[in-house]
Amino acid sequence: MDTTMVTLSQQETLEAHPMNGGDGINSYSQNSCYEKGIIEAAKVVIIEAVTEKLGLNNPSFDSSCNSFRIADFGCSTGPNTFLAVQNIVEAVEQKYEKSARKTPEFQVFFNDHVNNDFNILFRTLPPARKYFAAGVPGSFYSRMFPKASLHFVHSSYALHWLSKVPKEIKVEGSPAWNKGRIHYTGVEKDVLKAYFGQFQKDFDIFLKARAQELVAGGLMVIQLIGQPTGEALCSRNGPVFLHVVLGESLMDMVKMGVISEDKVDSFNLPQYYPSMEQLEMLIEMDNSFTVERIGTLNHPMRNMPFDAKMTSTEIRAILEGMLKEHFGGEIMDELFELYTKKLADSYLVFEKEIRTDFDFCLVLKRKNN
Repeated sequence: MDTTMVTLSQQETLEAHPMNGGDGINSYSQNSCYEKGIIEAAKVVIIEAVTEKLGLNNPSFDSSCNSFRIADFGCSTGPNTFLAVQNIVEAVEQKYEKSARKTPEFQVFFNDHVNNDFNILFRTLPPARKYFAAGVPGSFYSRMFPKASLHFVHSSYALHWLSKVPKEIKVEGSPAWNKGRIHYTGVEKDVLKAYFGQFQKDFDIFLKARAQELVAGGLMVIQLIGQPTGEALCSRNGPVFLHVVLGESLMDMVKMGVISEDKVDSFNLPQYYPSMEQLEMLIEMDNSFTVERIGTLNHPMRNMPFDAKMTSTEIRAILEGMLKEHFGGEIMDELFELYTKKLADSYLVFEKEIRTDFDFCLVLKRKNN
């Protein structure tokens, strides 16, 4: 079966949950400093990858190529995507200069779901940028570009988002029914299995699509949140713990009579945090890329004191859209006031017992097959 047609046909069924748009108090553009930190931490990895792994002698990078094409998948609304692109462009420029080759022009494609706020993205484009910019709306769990048209692919804090919630966890009576919770914790093995199954399908589609779009020898750098192998309780993972507390806040609102229990039972977050071994296995199974680097990053904010208010505001910027869609916008202020309080009450637990999550960074190189 033609992989291109399979991935494109799935566009109709994929879920889309963009970050809060605009530049207001609860916008993603104003509340994404943690995401910025991981891009800053990955800068040295990008420089090393371009310097050591980008083969300009490859026919795909010869002098006949007058433009170098970069795509950032899951760009959101900025400004973090601009920092990532700047790091890539500067590294490639230095590579060409050191090789005494003429530096090509740069074309950058910003990709996210069709209902992403591209208006704020393009209003805040850096005026002194060294590239031509274009938006490419659509799910990255499908083909987005012509074959062999990209030289560098980047994605940061995006691939933990699944294309959809696993259907098994929404079916009453199913072994994986996730009643009373909005995410997995690791205790319910069937729930965890369903989440990983969906991630496996999605990540395979992502790899196959990018393999068709990247030139031979092209690079792909991915940053995503991960989970240690063998960790018994996923709720010890920082992001999962934050989701557990959010679920508890929603259940408190059930007890207060603000929302119904059925509403909570039918709401689940489409996110999964893989282990390094799972990533390595799926990349090997795909067989389109060599793994040039796979490891962890030292996030600059990891050792900062836990700030409940800032954390709550950042989670709101990320999840408010899908929460509004399911529960209605009228409860958002009350929900996040309660959530902030519960996070503040839990900060000692978070500081001392949580944070087993890792920030993974992968450098993959497109094979010549």
